Amino acid sequence: MKNKSFKTLFVLTLLAGALCVSSHCAIANETNSLPTETPAQRDARMAWWRDAKFGMFIHWGVYSVPAGFYHDKAVSGIGEWIMCRAKIPMAEYQQYAKEFNPVKFDADAWVKAAADAGMKYIVITSKHHDGFAMFDTKASLWNIVQATPFAKDPLKDLATACHKYGVKLGFYYSQAQDWNNGGATCEARWDKAQEHSMDDYIDQVAVPQVKEILSNYGEFPAVLWWDTPCGMNQERARKLNDVVKQLRPNIIMNNRLGGGFKGDTETPEQHIPPRGFPGRDWESCMTMNDTWGFKSNDNNWKSAATIIRNLCDIASKGGNYLLNVGPTSQGLMPQPSLDRLAEVGKWMKVNGEAIYGTKATPFGGELGAAVKAKDGYGNDAMVSSANNWRCTTKPGEIYLIIFNWPTDGTFELPALKTKVLKASLLAAPAQSIAVHQSEAGISLSLPVKSPDAVASVVRLDLADKIVEVKKD
Repeated sequence: MKNKSFKTLFVLTLLAGALCVSSHCAIANETNSLPTETPAQRDARMAWWRDAKFGMFIHWGVYSVPAGFYHDKAVSGIGEWIMCRAKIPMAEYQQYAKEFNPVKFDADAWVKAAADAGMKYIVITSKHHDGFAMFDTKASLWNIVQATPFAKDPLKDLATACHKYGVKLGFYYSQAQDWNNGGATCEARWDKAQEHSMDDYIDQVAVPQVKEILSNYGEFPAVLWWDTPCGMNQERARKLNDVVKQLRPNIIMNNRLGGGFKGDTETPEQHIPPRGFPGRDWESCMTMNDTWGFKSNDNNWKSAATIIRNLCDIASKGGNYLLNVGPTSQGLMPQPSLDRLAEVGKWMKVNGEAIYGTKATPFGGELGAAVKAKDGYGNDAMVSSANNWRCTTKPGEIYLIIFNWPTDGTFELPALKTKVLKASLLAAPAQSIAVHQSEAGISLSLPVKSPDAVASVVRLDLADKIVEVKKD
């Protein structure tokens, strides 16, 4: 992570021996959250998440009030870290809550925008590193109900809207870093008021609040997204993990709790691993611009084309895509975010079959790999080293996602162990595509013009359910 679109690096030796590399730092763990779970039980628990493929991350909190500026000066770095980056004293930072009044917040509109974009789940910051709780809590007065003129719990409205639209709701919770309630800071403290016992914070704030977010929202949360496990030794992490196992044994957790707890999902941030994480569930979280929390001066937006191709790339490697939106202090999603979500939604309505419920490419090697380059739209992206295409599978089906349509109309694949019965375009299923199959490989005769300038999908129907490539 070396450019401004990535969260600021920091290196800290954790008490647990882990390395904290970013504001969303992933760590290597060894202990599973459900050690007695059988493989079949795990598959059943993870099934909806694996099928979903596409979710919305929402970073929203008091930091949207300064929106990247402190004393009228722009603060570098990501928006939700402004208190730390500008070394704002606790008493001064807490005054922003008096200006946090998101009267334009519309949970129904938010969830509908996600659903229309083809997203199947939402993960929202219930508490970020500034310690401000975006829910009604008895463990701290520093929360949206008691410290702001808004005086309502938006997570309850989101839970209702998610149920309405059939979208799963998950909560991000910063379990270790808490710059206002006595948790870790991951960097040197800048205010004497922050000096506090980490164990007292875990017992008196983190554990009670995790119990609240797991208990007060009906069927949700379906996901619990931990972050930055600075100072999280095994004892502290176990206290939180035990609460989860007791209240929500079927919840999905990521790998950032700390203390040696492996969790369910790997969480690469702002990048797509060239070959994913074979044998592990994983989810790339990415911003649409350069920040997670809202910054009024960040207009470096990724194109809809980049977002669509990122989604295809991630699905082809067996992962999920968690795409971030940073709402304003008024409760509005930025219009550039909404515009891009709408464009992605149009593509997904035609081609979602090639994303949802799929598994990774069977071709592997260079055909399944990717390299970092410009994507043809002037944006950084992971692009294929072989013809700029991706592939996903379902039993008896292969989906070829073609970014750059071949100018001669010929598209070639390695040989398969099973016969291709039919080839068709998702955008024009009635249009016939000739298939030439031999021991040497497969050749498709495509139409001259691609159905979609960003990504066109060809479905191959196979004679056998098992999708295998012939080996030399």
